[in-house]
Amino acid sequence: MYSESDIDAAVEAGALNAEAAASFRAHVAAMRTVPAVDEESFRFLTGFNDIFVSIAAVLMLVAMGWMGNMIRFMAPDGGPSPFIGFAVAGTAWGLAEYFTRERRMALPSIILLLAFAGGLLGGFAILVGVMLDPGDQSNDERLVALIGSVAAAVTAGGVWLHWRRFMVPITVAAGAAAAAGLVLCLAVAAVPSLADHLFPLLLVAGVAVFAVAMWWDMGDRARTTRRSDVAFWLHLLAAPMLVHPIFAMLGMLQGTAAPAQAAVVILLYILLAVVALAIDRRALMVSALVYVLYALSSLIKSSGAVDLSFGLTALIIGSALLLLSAFWTAARRQVVGWLPGDLALKLPVVDRPMPA
Repeated sequence: MYSESDIDAAVEAGALNAEAAASFRAHVAAMRTVPAVDEESFRFLTGFNDIFVSIAAVLMLVAMGWMGNMIRFMAPDGGPSPFIGFAVAGTAWGLAEYFTRERRMALPSIILLLAFAGGLLGGFAILVGVMLDPGDQSNDERLVALIGSVAAAVTAGGVWLHWRRFMVPITVAAGAAAAAGLVLCLAVAAVPSLADHLFPLLLVAGVAVFAVAMWWDMGDRARTTRRSDVAFWLHLLAAPMLVHPIFAMLGMLQGTAAPAQAAVVILLYILLAVVALAIDRRALMVSALVYVLYALSSLIKSSGAVDLSFGLTALIIGSALLLLSAFWTAARRQVVGWLPGDLALKLPVVDRPMPA
């Protein structure tokens, strides 16, 4: 129910002293027979009331967006009004003043942040599109990129203000997504031919987001502060930005997988698993799971076991992941032990030391 950042906030507020917090974390780790640092904890629910409030907030946001669409000022003929996004963003910020800033409710805070960012992005994209009046040039790649650049820049600024006000961990990831979108749109606006090479650009952006996530992680190797929660969401964003372009460029979106191609995918997944163990983040493995399932299924089919391909694939991958989860800490200890000492000292600790 409580995240590491909640315990850290209690220490800052004086409700707990540092020694009591450390003892509590060590007690939880001992009960689970796994170091707390390897739990990759983050708070998603504080109670069932989170679900109740989230449903009500979504209904409120939908209603405000519906009414915003009734304001036809600066709205394209027959198209959505930019006030859909503005109404949603404004409502989300207002609700966050109570449910995020005062109540610190986890799930509603996440939903309200995403609604705020999405509302800004959509509202300004429509508004800028109308102001530029593309007309028959609506398919022009440079014009679309310029519209996306302005919308992404405004969204990034709004998300930064939201972070300063509410400090919701997922906010940094939303800002990173907006910043990545801004850079990609500016690149396409400057060189329209880059629109045909979006996967390499997305991969570069994913590497940048991954680097930012590691920066947050390296500042809290024991994962006892808000930095760990922020890094969790950044890794969750970086993983698909890294994994999807890699496998797409390997041709895994073409609907077929030759045996050699499938073997490469499986080897890449093993490499991703090693990286995930080293940095103690599972998002990379989860993001690539669909591709490795498809690749292994293709290999089994090519061997002649067509009817058993799905069952065998699920059994093999499921068993492997469960074993890895059960022996995660031991596997991490081996992987980190292979790394150079300077690099290992920058990664999350393998074992959290017991308090004196």
